[in-house]
Amino acid sequence: MHTVILVLVEVLIVICLSRLVGLLFKSIKQPLVIGEIVAGIMLGPSLLGLLAPQLSATLFPPETLPFLNVLSQVGLIFFMFLIGLELNPKYLSGQLEVAVLTSHVSILVPFSLGTLLSLLLYPLVSNASVSFTAFALFLGAAMSITAFPVLARIITENNLQGTRLGTLALTCAAVDDVTAWCLLAVAIAVARTGNIIGALPTIAESFIYIALMATVGSWFLQRLAAHYHRAGRLSQLVLAGIYVAVVASALITELIGIHLIFGAFLLGAAMPKNADLVRELAIKTEDFVLIFLLPIFFAYSGLRTQIGLLNRPELWLLCAIVVLVAIAGKYIGTYIAARFSGINKREASALGWLMNTRGLTELIVLNIGLELGVISPLLFTMLVIMALVTTFMTSPLLEWAYPKKLIKLDTVEPEPIAEDNLNTTIPHDAYLHHYRILVPVANPSTQKGLLQLAVTLGLNFRQPAVVNPLSLIELEEDYGFENTPDEADRLILQRRQQLEELIITLEPPTTQPFVHPIVQISSNVARETAQIAKHEQADLILVGWHRPAFSNNRLGGRVGQILSIAPVDVAVFVDRGGERLESLLVPYSANIHDDLALTLALRLLINRDTCTLQVLQVLKENQVHEELSYELYAMIERLPASVRDRINIKIIHAPDPIAAVVAASESVDLTIAGTSRAWGIERQTLGRYTDELAIQCRSSLLITRRYSQLSSHLTSALSEPNHQEPIVNS
Repeated sequence: MHTVILVLVEVLIVICLSRLVGLLFKSIKQPLVIGEIVAGIMLGPSLLGLLAPQLSATLFPPETLPFLNVLSQVGLIFFMFLIGLELNPKYLSGQLEVAVLTSHVSILVPFSLGTLLSLLLYPLVSNASVSFTAFALFLGAAMSITAFPVLARIITENNLQGTRLGTLALTCAAVDDVTAWCLLAVAIAVARTGNIIGALPTIAESFIYIALMATVGSWFLQRLAAHYHRAGRLSQLVLAGIYVAVVASALITELIGIHLIFGAFLLGAAMPKNADLVRELAIKTEDFVLIFLLPIFFAYSGLRTQIGLLNRPELWLLCAIVVLVAIAGKYIGTYIAARFSGINKREASALGWLMNTRGLTELIVLNIGLELGVISPLLFTMLVIMALVTTFMTSPLLEWAYPKKLIKLDTVEPEPIAEDNLNTTIPHDAYLHHYRILVPVANPSTQKGLLQLAVTLGLNFRQPAVVNPLSLIELEEDYGFENTPDEADRLILQRRQQLEELIITLEPPTTQPFVHPIVQISSNVARETAQIAKHEQADLILVGWHRPAFSNNRLGGRVGQILSIAPVDVAVFVDRGGERLESLLVPYSANIHDDLALTLALRLLINRDTCTLQVLQVLKENQVHEELSYELYAMIERLPASVRDRINIKIIHAPDPIAAVVAASESVDLTIAGTSRAWGIERQTLGRYTDELAIQCRSSLLITRRYSQLSSHLTSALSEPNHQEPIVNS
């Protein structure tokens, strides 16, 4: 097979497998990059070469490796440019004194321990052709690395960017990044010249180039920012000039004697931090780099990772020592420095685990060391395992040390409403015993009906309730520009403004002070919705339906996941577009989900004094009439006469209950039905729900799923009226 064709086949396999394995790791709350690294290892001698050596030799023959290496090096150059581009000096302004101390101690301790460990490893896994100084420097640098992009993603994903911990971690990682790359540059210079004295000219030339970039280069780049400000966009000519400068800067640092990646990183760091310029440049560059080129780098690294070299217990013991030294050095150094700076124990511990994440940055260092011959394939494999373990453990240990329930974020803060909309005074104790509805809103521009139903259902003149529109912004990529804390904050602000515009359209205006949006970053919308509902002690999740991309089931996708996993009662609203809410229909078949449907209908009846309710019981031939539960009868008896008079209980006989309900739905505004086999809405294997009634129903439909029989949706509605003005008018 022609070499070019074979390389293209390899690229096809690499991209597909890296995406697949990456998504699998994301499903277990791990960074996508771990899955991509594992996918690369799977394609190498550690798995494919072990299980199918002939297939491995056919797919990845030696003659194609130089092509993969070139592609991976190009990917690294532009990835390092993106890291430098997104390294905002703003990160160096928060708690700088504490961050400088913490980050440098978190480098010094693992670097020192790595240097000491080199005394043990050098005679065992190296040879006389490698300078001990270069070996010790590389091992120390490998132990000291913190992956700034992965750490930024973890902070954003956990909505920590607005907390003291998140700000400090970002500042520490930024300082750590700059210091660690400088250490690595020294290590490369020493490795190439053989000793520290010989490396001095290289180090001096590097400082000269940095100075030129900070002065002359910065002057030219400021002219670029001025041009962008006038033009308002990056033309292809300007973008080509920037890419030429990236490659040229990379070549200069390679000729100086450090490495290609430093020139690209330096140019990115020197770019003017104009928010719009950085955003457009990053977005135009990152997709091809992250989707096409970086997976090739992972595969190339995987082809060089040989876990089979760890073929004796003592070698696995050495590997365990390497992992433990890396973890302990970073954690202990960070924890001690943070505690010395006055950080409390919990935050210091969380910071220690955050600084332990190494990810792709570690892999870059290891590949440079292997290329230079400073580290052997055996040590390379041990350090790859260390990078995987330290990155994999960060998220669960962060959750253990600093649970989400302790993250103090302004997620449910009341938003100011114009004074002319405030026709009521909210009592001081209004929220002590409130009824809370959580409303996931995916698109504020199309879900006014959903939020209006939540307001109508939740708010009444007897006891105030709180409606929380919940907008979770899901991030797709580990290293995408949207993962940077600044960009995440911009997205959150933009979505909050959209929700505020939606809230001010709600009727009546007096309901608006009781609607408080929650906007967060999330990696899994359904799981995060369930967690927020539990943490906020929501009484009900009211979610709109959507048709999943790869299914026609209206109760599939995220809606089905929320129905399956939410630890509170859930209602799914299928909006047919009608704005009237005067007539309700509840098909009743005596199960807990229909009980919830009837309870919510009664709450709507109480809240709207012009609303009527028909309870429809459909009996098949020879079927025994099922009475309403004792609890529901007792609840109905407690209702005021003006509410009871608007309830009509109707019993009919029909061979097809679903068809009878569909026929009855033609004359009502809203049908409320529980998840029940009788209505063609039931949970099946693997949590999938059928949606027969959702398809056929002629009116808008509210599908209810009860979680706990202990929850009550009528207690507040039946309580004595408070002394404030009504907030919902009929």
